[in-house]
Amino acid sequence: MYAVYILANKHNTTLYIGVTNNLNRRVYEHQQKLVSSFTQKYNLTKLVYFELHERVETAILREKQLKNWHREWKVNLIKQNNPEFKDLTEEIA
Repeated sequence: MYAVYILANKHNTTLYIGVTNNLNRRVYEHQQKLVSSFTQKYNLTKLVYFELHERVETAILREKQLKNWHREWKVNLIKQNNPEFKDLTEEIA
């Protein structure tokens, strides 16, 4: 399975969209700041949204689609499944 995911910072002011074949590992890497990246710079450690796909091609297409969305659309997508923007990390463990 492949996951498309959205991370946010503490105040939900900055969002990051990514794709991975191991969501647990990837979220851990972001949270522990093991990768030098945009997520580290903006302290994006809170998993607020994810969706699973069977094919990597589908996941990559979805990631690209979401990255092209307006911020308001992304926020609405998150709110549909996670209205309080709580950290979903424990749900994937």
